[in-house]
Amino acid sequence: MAATKEEIIEGLAEIVNEIAGIPAEEVTEEKSFTDDLDVDSLSMVEVVVAAEERFDVKIPDDDVKNLKTVGDAVSYITSHQG
Repeated sequence: MAATKEEIIEGLAEIVNEIAGIPAEEVTEEKSFTDDLDVDSLSMVEVVVAAEERFDVKIPDDDVKNLKTVGDAVSYITSHQG
């Protein structure tokens, strides 16, 4: 079953919290993974893998570079869920 936008944001917040130690409440749609949430390229790979598992979506490497903000990731997951 497809996750709602709110569920995706909440899930990404939990993932970023686990990987980067950023408080979940600070993870909002307009935040940049690298600039605002301190997610480096290695951690971003972990975020993507965790999001793929959690939301049953495949995110090809070519698409990962386009996921600059949490909102970008939410939009991508929303439109590519199984």
